[in-house]
Amino acid sequence: MRRHNLALVLREVVRAEPVSRAAIAGRTGLTRGTVSSLVEELLDAGLLDELAAERGAPGRPASPLQLNRSGPAGLGIEIEVDHVAACVVDLTGAVRAIARLASDHRDRDPALALARVAELARAVRAEAALPVVGAVVAVPGVVGADGVVVRAPNLPRWSGADVGPLLTPLLGGLPVTTANEADLAALAELWFADGPPDAMYVSGGVGVGAGIVLGGRLFRGAGGRAGELGHVVVDADGPACRCGGRGCLEQTAGLEALLRAAGAADLDALPDAPRAAAALDGAAAALGVALAGAVNLLDVPVVVLGGIYSRLGAAWCDDVHARLCERVVHRSDVAVRLSTLAPGGALRAAAASVVRARLRSP
Repeated sequence: MRRHNLALVLREVVRAEPVSRAAIAGRTGLTRGTVSSLVEELLDAGLLDELAAERGAPGRPASPLQLNRSGPAGLGIEIEVDHVAACVVDLTGAVRAIARLASDHRDRDPALALARVAELARAVRAEAALPVVGAVVAVPGVVGADGVVVRAPNLPRWSGADVGPLLTPLLGGLPVTTANEADLAALAELWFADGPPDAMYVSGGVGVGAGIVLGGRLFRGAGGRAGELGHVVVDADGPACRCGGRGCLEQTAGLEALLRAAGAADLDALPDAPRAAAALDGAAAALGVALAGAVNLLDVPVVVLGGIYSRLGAAWCDDVHARLCERVVHRSDVAVRLSTLAPGGALRAAAASVVRARLRSP
């Protein structure tokens, strides 16, 4: 019961900080004495901070409470095909330090990438100067309930990698869990961008992943495999894919496929590439086909385009929307918009997952 009440008090502070003990008592139904006792425990644990008493109001001045900006923090780590990143967030979810490093992992042993990650993590932890209590690693692959990378077509040597036990010793014993990158990006939209409770977040990169939120909760599927949008077939006679199939979406709308079709060296060079218009049109058409199937199946009213897609502009987003609407059977009002958090949404959500877990169970 006390653990429940601690979480209840903490939830009220999160909801309406800064807030007085009296206000918490009024909203929760707990007695003022009980609230004061719980608050003292949360102050001792470093989760709350007591501000200076308010002056000028009638009666005894109250000392408002807020989350401790110097309290327990979360470490987020992102391992992508072509880079690693790390960030630290405080109890409010605010980013206190962040760093990114180019690093190609296609055919490299996971141990090499994790060594670079550990180095980057040490740097952001030193910069943030907060007591980090855990880490979540975002990876572009299917992650099982046990945290093992089940399948990562664009990182073939990572299949079967148990990232937590490998990384924990490199981070001085810090607890580490692993999650799918697109799932975390979808949660970032929900947590930090007032995203709707039913939506699909699409993360464009070398691969194409999707995070699905239904009823305000992440939908992972029976084995954590939901959202493998990049391997939806959009052309049965299309090119071979790393997954073993043919004509997968990422072979037209993934970063490397898009750059190859446009004749561009990188994303910055894409707008001036000789075949940019045709490549972007092909990617929009393929993505529209795949998304129409997903919308017809799940009936989500909103699709958010992130990752590299957030850099392709509003006109391209409108083109994807038009292609989708041509094929949607029942829902004509589906919205397609660009993410305002990308890049970095998944990374921030990974770190925030740590502190949100601490706030749920103080």
